[in-house]
Amino acid sequence: MSDPVLPVVIIGGGGHASVLVDILRQQNRDILAVISPDPIDSRSVFNGILHLLSDDDIHQFETNAVRLINGIGMLPGNTIRKHVANKFEAMGYRFDSVIASSAIVSPFAQLADGVQLFPGSIVQAGSQLGTHSIVNSAALIEHDCVLGNFNHVAPRATLCGQVECHDSVFIGAGATVIQSISIGTGAIIGAGAAVTKDLSVGHICLPAQSVQQSIEPKVMP
Repeated sequence: MSDPVLPVVIIGGGGHASVLVDILRQQNRDILAVISPDPIDSRSVFNGILHLLSDDDIHQFETNAVRLINGIGMLPGNTIRKHVANKFEAMGYRFDSVIASSAIVSPFAQLADGVQLFPGSIVQAGSQLGTHSIVNSAALIEHDCVLGNFNHVAPRATLCGQVECHDSVFIGAGATVIQSISIGTGAIIGAGAAVTKDLSVGHICLPAQSVQQSIEPKVMP
């Protein structure tokens, strides 16, 4: 469970982390540090936060005195987010969830540790979200959906009722999964795709290619 009383340390300093920090700042959460080997000063949202360069710097914080925020995003086939979670949890640290104030979450939904719900996202009654899963901006998880661990539902994607996603599923921006569909572990659904049949483990579903055709201007006689 999340502990909103404890201060947090952000793991990662890129775009995904910047949105999380923005959410946490608006909620007046105490952010002790950002751990990232890369520069973070180009993003003003990090101003005033201690920047640590090495994962080993986490050891200056007692495991029971802070919570971590997984600031590593998830792209198709990329396992860095999962690696970060496993590494720091093995050290005894725990990850908090981040739920934007504008997210709508049914009290009858179940959220595991490390879940991240971005602004405008909706999680309806009876849905279950696994650890470290992301529901990005304005994405919709309808009733009775079950998402495994390390899923990413990208902005404005829609999961209709009773969809089941196993672990490490990526659902691209604006994609739609109709009701009662099962999505296998590691499957990838491209942006804008409409999924109407079950998707097997590791399979990829892409939208139909658009056809572009030049139109010759008509010359009036």
